[in-house]
Amino acid sequence: MKRLIKIKGRESKMRPEYVFSKGVRGKHAARYASGTNVVVLAPDVASQFRTADDVNDTLRAVARLIERRRSRSKRRTA
Repeated sequence: MKRLIKIKGRESKMRPEYVFSKGVRGKHAARYASGTNVVVLAPDVASQFRTADDVNDTLRAVARLIERRRSRSKRRTA
């Protein structure tokens, strides 16, 4: 059976060897958040993709199509 640690009068399932007393909360959060955009997909859309890479690949393909369409429309009007 796992040993439990007492924390402020209650038992924790944390193992004794995991000590975070010198840890700094949110130490890398700002740097991580600065390069991250979180988008929540609707459930019906999310069900069409297995992984985040699938979503990113599809969005890149759509972005390339949009860019091509823009460049073609500029050539026709010029």
